[in-house]
Amino acid sequence: MAVLGLMAGTVAAQSAAPPLPPGALSPENLAKPRPKAPFDVTGTWQHELKGPQSWKFVPQTFELTAAAQTEYDAGRKAAAENKVYRDDIGQCWPAGMPLIMTRVHPFLLMQYPTAIFMVQNFMNSLRIIYTDGRPHSDPDVVVPSWNGESIGHWEGDTLVVDTKYFPGHHHWLDQGGASIPASAELHIVERMRMIENGETLEIEYTMTDPKSFKGDWKTTKRFNRQHDVDIYEVECTPDLNENLPATSSESLIR
Repeated sequence: MAVLGLMAGTVAAQSAAPPLPPGALSPENLAKPRPKAPFDVTGTWQHELKGPQSWKFVPQTFELTAAAQTEYDAGRKAAAENKVYRDDIGQCWPAGMPLIMTRVHPFLLMQYPTAIFMVQNFMNSLRIIYTDGRPHSDPDVVVPSWNGESIGHWEGDTLVVDTKYFPGHHHWLDQGGASIPASAELHIVERMRMIENGETLEIEYTMTDPKSFKGDWKTTKRFNRQHDVDIYEVECTPDLNENLPATSSESLIR
């Protein structure tokens, strides 16, 4: 009888557990009353790519931690020898945030009242910005990802997006030169504004990563709306990359 009583108590406790929050696109979540968003980013976008270094997020001057400095020095040494250091993206590891935003490929944004979905033509990488009022996940249960967990809220005509929870491996803030790693403590805050009559999306980035660099890194990127461009399926497969010296040649990879 005591065992049966304990089992009954356990079942009752489980049944009393709070329900899971609704998904971003669940009908009940979409139906909740919310203020109208100041702008709609739905469409296809392309980073403006003004100059050969415009895609980078690493500032001109910076101070690295000892661990990151080791990677940086090794990358510079390899570059001086015309070799490639840790080309993880070329080996089909995800580019991740923030580099996924400034690839030479366009990306698609689909805005709903509860979330913004991004599909980048580069590797078809998926990023989701939740705007339904949810907090960041509990760090003890969250699954880290290369694009991180992005939570957004509106401040006037600006969408503020807070992104964290990165894996801390095979993830870089720059490659092909600086070779600065992104640790699991990378934290990115974006302030997004629509300008030029909705034809340009301006994003101000502030990044911190105490395991890789000291202080804040700030930069502003602009993305132009593409009216006649669609994205398509693109898969990164190692067998296709075998013909690219920068990704698989034993004479270049270190």
